[in-house]
Formats: sequence, structure tokens, C-alpha cells
Amino acid sequence: MNIAVIYAGGMGSRLHNYSRPKQFIEFRSKPIVIYTIEIFQRISAVDGIVVVCLEDWIPYLRHEVEKYNLDKVLHIVPGGRKGQDSIYNGLVCVKDHYPDDTMVLIHDGVRPLAMDKTILECIEVANEKGNCVVVVPAMETIVVEGENGDWSIPNRSNCYVARAPQCFRLGDVMAAHLRALKEEKHDFIDTCTMMKYYGHKFNTILGTVENIKITTPADCFMFRAIIEAREEGVVFGL
Repeated sequence: MNIAVIYAGGMGSRLHNYSRPKQFIEFRSKPIVIYTIEIFQRISAVDGIVVVCLEDWIPYLRHEVEKYNLDKVLHIVPGGRKGQDSIYNGLVCVKDHYPDDTMVLIHDGVRPLAMDKTILECIEVANEKGNCVVVVPAMETIVVEGENGDWSIPNRSNCYVARAPQCFRLGDVMAAHLRALKEEKHDFIDTCTMMKYYGHKFNTILGTVENIKITTPADCFMFRAIIEAREEGVVFGL
């Protein structure tokens, strides 16, 4: 089984000019998170979807899910204090209904531009090798601050940016989360960071640069531009 865990539990403080959480900002009267869910809805290899949502917005999201006939959404659960906690809540829901060998595709609710091909390849590699993380090459120079205040610049050809989905077997990723809870660690930036910290090696595939996470107002403009460019590409055969 392949279950998508889409977490949309944050407030999006960097989009402070908007009157609603970033995942519910609308484009053409449709919330961003619905664009994200629709990707996984249409991929036949995805057997179900669990969405993690701000608790006060769950009734609204349920309404939107029904409105757009997203019948793969099996459960909507409340988010946690941080992204890591929200992902854990989603995984707990999956564990309540599926065995430990289930593959979970962990994906941001505000990453609505993932390509079907990328997700399918991620699922294929994860089921073959046990896990898979989508990455893209670093496009600019990476500068790293060391503990002693010195700065280093790694070879950019060896640098990649982790994106999503990040796919892991349910039993493996739940074990890592439980260790983090026991050790009171709540600040892992994403799942692959946590898995690496606890000794797991992960496999990667190259994703697409436009699979951005909508975090700032500039990202919203880019999202709209990419959607419109894709539509023009279909119309003009590009």
C-alpha cells in the first residue's frame, strides 16, 4: 500500500499579508492545498490520502474535499505545534489502519506543483529499495558556517536541495519519530533529516525545479505563473 500523508497544519507566518493560512489561499477559487491533494488523487499507485490540517480549519477542508470529489482522502487529522509534530499525527493515523510495511509519501500541503512522473518514480524506488527522497540540484553557491565561525563553500556539483515527496516505510519512520519524542527533539526540519540523524541511509531521485514550497508572497506569484505556463504549454503543444 502507498499512502500519502499531506501535512497542512501550519499558519504560514511569512505570508502575514494574507487573511488565511497559506495552504488555504485560493487561486481561481480553489485553495492551494486542494491543488496538492488533486495530484495524489489522480495517481493510481496512491491508495489513499491522510491530510493533517489546522484543527479550526478541518470542517472547511472537509467541505472542499467533498466539493472536488477527492475520495482518496481517507482521514483528516489535526496538526501539531510544529511540522514534525503534524507529520507524526498523520503517521499515527496511518498506523491505526495499515501495516508497518506500508509506504508513506510525506508531502507538504503547500507544494502543489509536483509532477506525476516524479511521484511515480519516487514510489517505484521506495518500494524497491525501502525509501526515496526527491531532490533537486543546488542552483546557487552554498555557504556553510562552521562551529568556530569559519565559513566553507562545498562544491556545488555535490549539493542538492531536499524536496518532496519523501517516502519511507511506515515502521521505519514511526520508529524514528518515537525516538525523537522520547529524546524530546521537535526541531527536525524535515523527515529525511530525522531519518539521517537516526542512522538511516536514503535513496534519491531528481525532481523538478518548479516543485516549490509556497512560503512567501513571491512564491504565490510564481505558483500562478507556473500554472498558467503549463496550461499554455498544453494549448500550444509546448
